[in-house]
Amino acid sequence: MAARPITAKDRAAVKRLHAQGKSRNDIARAIKRSPSTVSKLAAELGLTFDRGPQVEAATRARKADLAARRTAFAERLQDIAEREADKMHAPTLYWEWGGKDHKYAERTQPEPTAADRRAIMSTIATAVDRSLKLVPPKDDGAAESRSVIGDLMAGLARDYAARHGGPPQSEEPEDDADDAP
Repeated sequence: MAARPITAKDRAAVKRLHAQGKSRNDIARAIKRSPSTVSKLAAELGLTFDRGPQVEAATRARKADLAARRTAFAERLQDIAEREADKMHAPTLYWEWGGKDHKYAERTQPEPTAADRRAIMSTIATAVDRSLKLVPPKDDGAAESRSVIGDLMAGLARDYAARHGGPPQSEEPEDDADDAP
């Protein structure tokens, strides 16, 4: 069976649909041709289906959206940690239902029991840990500060050596056994 000849109408449709941003396969379905035929027509017309820049832009936008969501969720986790921390020394209601008469009883204590404080601390630690994993803290210049302090100490050591003819002597306890006659 012979292939159907390509017409000017096919070429115009490929050009028009490509300009609308349709994919190769969408165009093939629309003009009832194979995707390879659409690729050949597009090549003849100097058209390409390279969507690299669009995909890259969409990927960047998606990553930015996810980063914003992670930041928002990390903030929620920090809020949870802070609310739990407020419970550490707050009056706490304890209740029970039971006994032979199946009675309800409740009491308020000035703060949670030790076991409940441990559970609260565990919740706080988990929330803070997860928030820091979602949005790690930025370098606050601590490394630079350590470098400045190191440079200062090295400069002081050089100054001492210049003034006193050498580095400071370490103060080690003298061994009296070496001084014996």
